[in-house]
Amino acid sequence: MKIRVGFGFDVHQLVEGRELWLGGIRLEHSLGLLGHSDADVLIHAICDALLGAANMRDIGYHFPDNAGEYKNIDSKILLKKTVDLIATKGYQVGNIDATICAERPKLKAFIPQMQETLASVMGVDVDDVSIKATTTEKLGFTGREEGISAYATVLINKTL
Repeated sequence: MKIRVGFGFDVHQLVEGRELWLGGIRLEHSLGLLGHSDADVLIHAICDALLGAANMRDIGYHFPDNAGEYKNIDSKILLKKTVDLIATKGYQVGNIDATICAERPKLKAFIPQMQETLASVMGVDVDDVSIKATTTEKLGFTGREEGISAYATVLINKTL
């Protein structure tokens, strides 16, 4: 069996007047993430990691932020399309290990729902989706609550 590893990172600015989407779920918060799509940093980091593992460039290459069809798109759609893209090269998702960096809102209570949502979209077992949350102890742009970042490491398996 051939396996490959990928790494992804994303960051979006927090602003007023936008909904906050993380891990495919909407969270109640006074600020939301700014972006061409719904700006779900966790999903975007996972997409980049999957595409990188399959040597298929990055999320911006496949889903450009100047393309009208992706304006305000639900990032779960992008994730599903990404899983389908790596499948064209014979790969499937093995597992995901991801970290969200945010001061607020506190994310611990939402992680199981994020795991279930992402596992369903990718067609994997919920045990194959690890999500952690951390703060930056009030340091940097994340600590000042100017934005949220996410990191993802993935393992993909060759199926063909």
